[in-house]
Amino acid sequence: MITLFTTAKPFRGHNAVTQRNALKSWTLLHPDVEVILFGDDEGSALAAKELGIRHEPYTEKNQAGSNQVDYMFARAQAIARHDVLCYSNCDIIFMQDFRSALERVKAAHREFLIVGRRWDTEITRRCDFENPGWQEQARAAALQANKQRTAEWIDYFVFSRGLFIDLPPLVVGRVFWDNWMVWKALDLKKPVVDVSHLVVAVHQNHDYSHHPQGKRGVWSGEEAAANHRLTGGWRHLRTIADATEVLHPDGPRRNAMHHWATIKRYARQAGRVTVYDIAQPAWFLLLDLTRLFRNAVGLRGDVLRRLRGRA
Repeated sequence: MITLFTTAKPFRGHNAVTQRNALKSWTLLHPDVEVILFGDDEGSALAAKELGIRHEPYTEKNQAGSNQVDYMFARAQAIARHDVLCYSNCDIIFMQDFRSALERVKAAHREFLIVGRRWDTEITRRCDFENPGWQEQARAAALQANKQRTAEWIDYFVFSRGLFIDLPPLVVGRVFWDNWMVWKALDLKKPVVDVSHLVVAVHQNHDYSHHPQGKRGVWSGEEAAANHRLTGGWRHLRTIADATEVLHPDGPRRNAMHHWATIKRYARQAGRVTVYDIAQPAWFLLLDLTRLFRNAVGLRGDVLRRLRGRA
């Protein structure tokens, strides 16, 4: 089915609750799901043992002690039982809509990257997974909170084995590495599918006490700056809005608006770009909009013809 892998903060206080909720929800996705927990953080070994998941205590770290993306992705792809893997932050609860979305994308593509927007939700207790209605309760809490993050926030990556190799030594838990991953898949000309319309990925709200400088350190500290340098800068950063396809109930469809995301990004960097930089995505956007209009007109014509035939 799928191998999910992650790394965690120390299992203390509220983080222990949210991380156990996330990991347990992953184990319930399918009887053959595999979950790998990387890192030697406090409580990781015990949590892995209690949940019956694989624990890989060793990770390669930067000088500040943060876990590196390149090692975890390489190791996970080397040891995974399955050819489809998912890296997710360890505070995301997945439910059966996640599994269903994956099956639809797999039916359409052999190689791919799946991403989606998260739903910020206030969850302070362990989920009652013995309750058959736990998924409905979690989904209802997320939808009631009604805070689906924008496309810049990327918390999970579902990908075919071999897609991400020879990565730079970016670190998780800091900004920019996630945006680079989307750029990398696009640069490799692989389908990038946005499943936000169909998947309620429940992000359990938390503070930033794990970083000495709090939220500011995560977003603008030295490690964030190092990640930005390693990605090659803003030209190599993308968001969920740049996905080439959007998943619908009948399968993936071309995302006609992903060129618009490119135009907006270049417009924000107007002093650094050429006319060609903006003209190229604008041209493709015009072609996509023309195609959509033509398809809509054609569909209307088909409907009218059928109605006349019945008259």
